[in-house]
Amino acid sequence: MRISPTALPKALSLTLLAADDPAHQEDLKPGSFLRQLGGAGIMVRLPDDATPAKARNLGHSLSHQEAEFLAANLQLTAQGIAPELVADFIGGLWLGTYRPGKWKSDKKSHVLGEDAGAVYLPDANDELIAAAERALVLADVQQRIMALVDAPANIKRPQFLAQWALDSGQRYGYHVRVLDKEACEAEGMGALLAVNRGSEDPARFIIMEYCGVGGGCEDGPTAIIGKGITFDTGGLSIKPSQNLHLMKSDMGGAAATFGALEACARLGLPVHLIGIVPSTDNSVDALSIKPSDVITGYSGKTIEIIDTDAEGRLVMSDGLSYANRHYSPKTLIDVATLTGSAVRTFGYECAATLSKNEELMQEFREAGTDSGELVWPLPPWDSYRSSLDSDVADIKNYSGRPIAGAIDAFKFLEFFTDEHPRYIHFDIAGVALKQGPFAKDRQATGYGMRLFVSWLEKNG
Repeated sequence: MRISPTALPKALSLTLLAADDPAHQEDLKPGSFLRQLGGAGIMVRLPDDATPAKARNLGHSLSHQEAEFLAANLQLTAQGIAPELVADFIGGLWLGTYRPGKWKSDKKSHVLGEDAGAVYLPDANDELIAAAERALVLADVQQRIMALVDAPANIKRPQFLAQWALDSGQRYGYHVRVLDKEACEAEGMGALLAVNRGSEDPARFIIMEYCGVGGGCEDGPTAIIGKGITFDTGGLSIKPSQNLHLMKSDMGGAAATFGALEACARLGLPVHLIGIVPSTDNSVDALSIKPSDVITGYSGKTIEIIDTDAEGRLVMSDGLSYANRHYSPKTLIDVATLTGSAVRTFGYECAATLSKNEELMQEFREAGTDSGELVWPLPPWDSYRSSLDSDVADIKNYSGRPIAGAIDAFKFLEFFTDEHPRYIHFDIAGVALKQGPFAKDRQATGYGMRLFVSWLEKNG
């Protein structure tokens, strides 16, 4: 989809109304849409207290539900409505073209899909056009990372993720370097390689760098480390079979990291950003790590394995240590589909977030509100740390207790940050994959990319 500067032939008329607009109030409630008689077009009313996220969701629903009625070209009239609301509504129309069924033999594409459609905005000013083009970029990146999370595990292997990053970097102008298994061994990525022992696919350690407009990398970067577990059986601490197929989504943190790098590059944001994705699957094999094993990570610290299903924090520990050692980031972020504890605490409404830096936490709460990707804090107190004390190693990877699981995971990861003063952790287990109105089973959301872009635009 694109924004057209000129009127389009055979364009379907879309009229976007404010919630309090007097037109058609009897038959068009706030947050709904209505086909006009004779196929003349569609009337759409924004919800009460409309935000960009609400406008985007409305456009998403319209595009998804009315795919057969929509024309390839649209003429959108939205007088008296803020440009950011119109823009995100257009972004939502593009999101609604997403279809997860690319492996179906009878797959059907959306009429607006594959860049086939255009939107003409009569009397649009430069501010609206710029906002709409930004919204379409973000929606396109979101679709791309949703497709990654939804991809089956036999296709989405570590080498697949690495190639995705290499292709994106080459296309959009940021640097990508991939360490293969031999390079990981030479670097001493002991935690990543321990998880990888049970896999038929060699691990990958993916490093991305975007230097902003003009290519300047002088300022200390923001570093985002994303969990790239392409499928999680739990290892020898094997998971139950119910919903095990959903563990193809255990690289949702990697998708958010990929999305942040690509979106910043495509938008030309003036930020210095590092993205790191340690990637493997967590499989069962005679070579798999065992509970009671002691391993040494990239940091040089030793880890006692209590539960092989707490593997995400292991690979992330190598990513955090690598970022600190090589890039001295001014802000250190990690993002992962990490714990069932986060889901039990917050359900599917927001990410669990932990940081000792109150200013950083508040910045991300505001970015969450702005982007529609909500976050909420859990306590980062040091009193939780003692549950990870080990008799035989520097730390153990799981407390063994069925309580405070999301906090325990944070305390483990914090151990590998060298007490970084601006470290923040996002557990997105409940929000990376959701049951919703756009698929029969749970589907990827692309959560995290918009949150990070919103924060970087104000604070990066």
